[in-house]
Order: sequence, then C-alpha cells, then structure tokens
Amino acid sequence: MPGIDECLLEAMSLPGARGAWLVDWTSGLALGSAGESPVGDHETTAAESAELARAAAEFESPAGEPTTVGPATAELAAPPVEDLIVTTRVGYHVIRFVETDFDSSVFLHVWLDRSTGNLALARIRLGDLAERLVLG
Repeated sequence: MPGIDECLLEAMSLPGARGAWLVDWTSGLALGSAGESPVGDHETTAAESAELARAAAEFESPAGEPTTVGPATAELAAPPVEDLIVTTRVGYHVIRFVETDFDSSVFLHVWLDRSTGNLALARIRLGDLAERLVLG
C-alpha cells in the first residue's frame, strides 16, 4: 500500500504524465506534489483544482444528502463524483476522489500531455492508486 510520495511517483510513471498532486479539497492545500505545474506553482494548481472538485461534488449531490463539502455534517458521505476529466488543447487533467476512513476530502490529480498521455489508462490506474493509498 503506497503512501503519498510513492503514490505520486507511481502516478508520474503514467504515459505522458507531467504533474501529479494529492489535494485536500476542503482547504485546497496540496498534501503532496510531483512533476510540473500547468501554472508554474503547485499550490495554485491544488487550490484551483480543489475549487473545481468542490463545484462538481456540490452540483452532483442529490438534494438533502450530506457531503463532505462545506461545514462538517453529522453523517459524512463519499463524494457523489468518482472522477473528473478536463481536456485542454494541450493536456488532460484527471481528478480521482479518494475514499478514506475519516472524511473523504482528498483527491488525486494528474496532468497528462495530450499528445503522449493515455486518458483511459490514467483513469484506471488512478482508481487503483486511490484504493491502495494509505493516508496517515
């Protein structure tokens, strides 16, 4: 079971990987990063991807069901979104929510080069990494 650093190194071994992050989506802080950042700063990338993750989770959350977005609730539920995929002219961004025993407020984010990345493989491998990741 990989820890944060091992997980990010494994994510960087994906074809076309340019950067990888483990992000707390409630605070927007990077818990770890590897490789390059599309905006030149890992913390900015983490904060921007956290905003996207929160928006997607809030948009997809059925009315009345608790999520980990916003103030703490009595019952915490897993994010209703499994993955987010954002395509740009030069790359792909794959965000995979990580279910944890405590509050499920983290996600893996990988930035892939569009010409050399394999989006399907990245999605499958991130799912596997998210299941095996050991936090704490």
